[in-house]
Amino acid sequence: MRKRFVRWLNDMRIRNKLIFFYVIVVMIPVLIVGFIVIQYFRLDALQKATEQTENNVQRIKTQTENLLNVPIRVSNQLLLDKDMERVATTLYSDDDPFQLVNAYREYTDFTDYVRSYSEIRSIQLYTDNPTLLNNLQFMNADSKIRATTWYEKAMQARVINWMYIDDLNHPDGNSPKQLSLVRQIFFPTSGKRSVLVIQVDTGYLNSLLSQEPFDTMIADEDGNIVAAKDRSAIGRTLGDMGFEVGGDASERSFERQIDGVDYRISINTLIPSSSKSGLTIVSAFSSESIVHDANRIGLIGAGLIVFILLMALLAVYFNSRLISSRLLKLNRSLNRVAEGNLDTVSRIDGQDEIGQLSEQFNYMVSNIKELMHQVYEASEANSRLEVMQREIKLKMLASQINPHFLFNALESIRMRAHVQGEKDIARAVRLLGKLIRRNLEIGNRHTTLKNELDMVESYLEIQKFRHGDRLHYTLAAEPDTLDVLLPPLLVQPLIENAIVHGLENKETEGNVALHAVRIGDEVLIDVMDNGAGMTPERLRQVEESIREKDEKEESRIGLRNVHQRLVMTYGEECGLRISSELGKGTQIYFKIPAGRDDYV
Repeated sequence: MRKRFVRWLNDMRIRNKLIFFYVIVVMIPVLIVGFIVIQYFRLDALQKATEQTENNVQRIKTQTENLLNVPIRVSNQLLLDKDMERVATTLYSDDDPFQLVNAYREYTDFTDYVRSYSEIRSIQLYTDNPTLLNNLQFMNADSKIRATTWYEKAMQARVINWMYIDDLNHPDGNSPKQLSLVRQIFFPTSGKRSVLVIQVDTGYLNSLLSQEPFDTMIADEDGNIVAAKDRSAIGRTLGDMGFEVGGDASERSFERQIDGVDYRISINTLIPSSSKSGLTIVSAFSSESIVHDANRIGLIGAGLIVFILLMALLAVYFNSRLISSRLLKLNRSLNRVAEGNLDTVSRIDGQDEIGQLSEQFNYMVSNIKELMHQVYEASEANSRLEVMQREIKLKMLASQINPHFLFNALESIRMRAHVQGEKDIARAVRLLGKLIRRNLEIGNRHTTLKNELDMVESYLEIQKFRHGDRLHYTLAAEPDTLDVLLPPLLVQPLIENAIVHGLENKETEGNVALHAVRIGDEVLIDVMDNGAGMTPERLRQVEESIREKDEKEESRIGLRNVHQRLVMTYGEECGLRISSELGKGTQIYFKIPAGRDDYV
């Protein structure tokens, strides 16, 4: 697929190629970015409007709660009002009508509360006392009242209910409904129950909502709108307006299409203290009204972008046509040279790349004549060089040593030493052959720690043959570390370094110890000797040398080679770490991941 695409591009004319890449690399990305930016501004405007709506709803909720706390406090005070209980529960005689009139005249708490708090419109107490006369404050709960929904709900439990009920000050039935606090009042002296109704003055709520930038409404639990920015919505339901929320509408925002228009709706439910029911605050705005300005600006920006892109396309077209015509003229000159006409001269104006190419073309043609007579001599020189290279290659092949011949020779030496009773020499030769064979077979493949330790043990036995009882060694590896994979020839150079630099210059007995332990997901390998050790200055030089990169020593097997292979395979944290003390010995250790296949 890639080759066919490259071939297709190579077959395309430069003019078409420039236009193609302009459209692909410039025009389409710019249009996509422009569209994304327009969408971003649109979504950003909607998001900000939504956040403002939620903040407004929360503010309205707080202000509404403060308003509703006033009738709640009043009702709590009336709950323990003994004078109200006395007026409501006394059975008045028909023979003395002034008794009831005097009782009404002496009890002025309802009137005082209404005068003191502008949030309260009126207060009524409905009680089952047939001797009472309705005075728009103390009302006899007749059968019609007891059949109302709000009265039945209030008598079910001693909680506060917020309901949208008829204005009880106008019992003719033609008055508008009012938001009211409805709760049961229990009189412990007589054991009777009454219903307290405190009507809330919603004029304050309507004045608050009128200042909101979006359509905002307050509804009771049945969806009846008790206050709204649009006064015509008061008395209707959220369902009539298309804003019914349903379900758990405690606090959330959602989108809805109403009469073909997309709306963003934010709702929040207010349940005052000691209340069973509450109010729902709804704020909505049309998405189109918010994004109208963003869309207009986006369209203007898109128009400008398209105009600029078209102008740039025309510039690319004329520039590519100019380039194509000059290249075509140069191509005709090349064709004449290809036909053997070495007197061709290219005449192209300009000092750009094509003009410079024309000058180089003329220089090339002038040099071709000068170089023609050198072709034959160069051909003969190449032939002689090829013969010399073949001879060198044959000599190199002849000088190579066959590994099988080396192993067979070592085996013959070992057998001769064994026959003559030189068992130590035979054993040393066998270990040497095993070590050489293992090194040649490993290559670049990873090996297990067990195989690496086998090769180390062979090396140590050869050194022990050389040094005798002066050399002692210990190889201690936990069983769960033997199958861990690692690059070959990591441990043997460390052992060799301990013997060569640590023990050979020491007259007393030397010890070399290797330990391999598994700690979590890592294997820690350290090599310790009791050799000569190093001074702090020498230790710092060694540490700096193993971290230097020398391309000429890539094949050298030493501390630097081991450190760099560890770093390249596992990372800097797995490189060699050295600690040494002059006259006491040296410790070299490193760690590798315990995974078997992670770095193979």
